[in-house]
Amino acid sequence: MTAGQDMMAAFFDRKSNLARPAISLEERELRSAQLLDAAVSLWLQNPERIPSVSEVAKRAGIAKGAVYLYFKSKEDLLLAVHERQIAVYFDAVVTRARSDVPMGFDTIMELTSRHLVEQPVFLPLATLIAGLLHKGVTPEIALEFEQRMAERLRLAGGLLCRHFRLPDELSGVRLLMRSFALILGLWQLIGSEQPMCIGSEVSAMLLPDYPSELHAALSALWKGTLNEDSNHA
Repeated sequence: MTAGQDMMAAFFDRKSNLARPAISLEERELRSAQLLDAAVSLWLQNPERIPSVSEVAKRAGIAKGAVYLYFKSKEDLLLAVHERQIAVYFDAVVTRARSDVPMGFDTIMELTSRHLVEQPVFLPLATLIAGLLHKGVTPEIALEFEQRMAERLRLAGGLLCRHFRLPDELSGVRLLMRSFALILGLWQLIGSEQPMCIGSEVSAMLLPDYPSELHAALSALWKGTLNEDSNHA
């Protein structure tokens, strides 16, 4: 190709790019939300498999190629769904903890129930993400997710010190992490459609009501931790 042809090609490339208006931030956020909503809808229909990029694109009404402008893989897409739910929960905790109105365990339990436990996707998806985070998810995406999670934990953990007898931010972070582990672990044990406890005698004892069992377990965790920290203060 001659120099003149190179210049002509560059001219038409620029003209073509100008013909395509840039997508605004608002439109990008809208399309991203559409993809996340589509992924949730498909996964709820069949939790046994991760929906393909093609399926998500079709459900969202977006070209398959456009999906990769937002997410590099179907695993990255599911991680984004999970993080969206986590972000809503932490935003609610932080907003409430910044208030001067006293905050007790019942408030934590209410926020946990509303934003995590009662969301049909959260518990099964959180279980899946735990396995995908260092296998299927793009490494840099996984690292960025973990960094944002650490920031959320530090912020929320520090603010909890305003309302609970916690010696420092780290104690608040650990309490939140233990709570999350308990929420997920207890659900895997007795709350999922395929609980770990399948024996008839064990099932009769443990399977009746996951929300009630979770409330009792979290209450014991928080009371025990706060009493321990108070004694060490």
